[in-house]
Amino acid sequence: MKYVGLDLGSRTLGIAISDELGFLARAVETYRFPDDAYDMAVEYTIAFCTKEHVDTVILGLPKHMNGDTGIRATISYEFKEALEKKSNLRVILEDERLTTVLVNKAMISGNVRRKDRNHKKDEMAAVVILQNYLDKMKF
Repeated sequence: MKYVGLDLGSRTLGIAISDELGFLARAVETYRFPDDAYDMAVEYTIAFCTKEHVDTVILGLPKHMNGDTGIRATISYEFKEALEKKSNLRVILEDERLTTVLVNKAMISGNVRRKDRNHKKDEMAAVVILQNYLDKMKF
């Protein structure tokens, strides 16, 4: 069973996918859309999941370090509802605290150029979100 991981931003959607066994996540792409045009991102996600034969999406849920949720989390909840309403996808919210920090540190230590980091950070954050979920499911 394959899963799709998503890192939702205000203009980007990082996308990752698991292998057939649901063990490993890999980066796919960063989908870019106009500011706050989340409907476009919903439609793109549905089309992508249909093409890849995926029925479960792991969506990053941004939380503050103290566990509180803010406007970005509200947007993630609304995105989840829109995906579920417009498709047969099952959407699971996964805490994404510190994923971007982890990704940036990993890319810096791997000597990835700043320009390349900016283009890849969202899809790499999606990989971390999805891999965290997959690792939890193994145990």
